[in-house]
Amino acid sequence: MTVVETTKNPPTGIAEFWFYFSRNKGAVIGLAVFLIILFMAVFAPFVAPHDPSIQNREMLLLPPVLSEGGQASYLLGTDAVGRDIFSRLIYGARFSLFIGVIVVTLSVISGVLVGLVAGYFRGKVDTVIMRVMDIILAFPSLLLALVLVAVLGPGLVNAMIAISLVNLPHFVRLTRAAVMTERAKDYVIASKVAGAGTLRLMFLTILPNCLAPLIVQATLAFSAAILDAAALGFLGMGAQPPTPEWGTMLAEAREFIQRAWWVVTFPGLAILITVLAINLMGDGLRDALDPKLKRS
Repeated sequence: MTVVETTKNPPTGIAEFWFYFSRNKGAVIGLAVFLIILFMAVFAPFVAPHDPSIQNREMLLLPPVLSEGGQASYLLGTDAVGRDIFSRLIYGARFSLFIGVIVVTLSVISGVLVGLVAGYFRGKVDTVIMRVMDIILAFPSLLLALVLVAVLGPGLVNAMIAISLVNLPHFVRLTRAAVMTERAKDYVIASKVAGAGTLRLMFLTILPNCLAPLIVQATLAFSAAILDAAALGFLGMGAQPPTPEWGTMLAEAREFIQRAWWVVTFPGLAILITVLAINLMGDGLRDALDPKLKRS
C-alpha cells in the first residue's frame, strides 16, 4: 500500500498581494476607477469627441445633455468660448497623471538617495540633511510651492519641480527611518562581515527591504501632486491657458459659477474622483504590503 503525499503549493508573491489587496473593497473600486481614467488619458485622441482647443462660438456656455437646452454632441456642455468640457476633461487627465508620474519619480529618486545616505552614515551628514528637511517641512506645502514657482516662473515644468521639492522631505524621512531599522539587523551585519562594500549594502541589501512603505507613500504623493498642480493652476502659477488642465479650467470658470454651474462642477469632480481613487488604492497597498496588517 503506497501513501501519496500531496503538498499544496504556496501562493506566489503576486497572488498573495492580490489576496490582501482585494479584501479592501474600496481599494478595488479605486483601482477600477483609476484604470478607467488612465485608459481615457492614454487614448484621449480616440475617446474625446472634440478637439479640446477648438472654439465653437455658436455654442457658448451650452448646458450638459441632460439639462434643458443641452445637445448630445456635447455631453457635459461647453465653456465660455465654446470648447467641449468633456473633451477637455479627458485631455486634462493626461496632464494630471503626467504631472503625478513626473513629480513622484523625481521625489522618490532624490528622496530615497538622500534618505539612504542619511540613515546609513548617520553622524553630521544625517544631522545636516534632516535639519534641511525640517526647514522645508516648516513651511505650508502649497505656500512653499507658490514661492518656488514665483522664483522659477509660472509654467507646468516649474510647477512640477516645485511640487517635487515640497514632497521630498516625506521620502527622505521615511527612507531614513527604514534604513536605520534595517541596518542593525543580522542579515546586514552578516553581509558586511562577508565583505560586501558600502554601495552593495546600501542599494542591494538594505534598500529592497525598505520599499514597501515607500510604495505606499509614493501612491499618496501621487494624489497630492495632482491636488497641488490643480491648486497652482487655479492660482495661475501652474499650467497656463489654453492648456486643458483641471486646475486651469477651474480658474477660467470662476466668473461663471452662478450662471453656468457645469463649467466649474465637472473639473472639480474630476479632481475629486481621481484623488479619491488613488487614495483608496493607497489604503489597499498599505494593507497588502504591511506585514503587521496582514491577517491569516
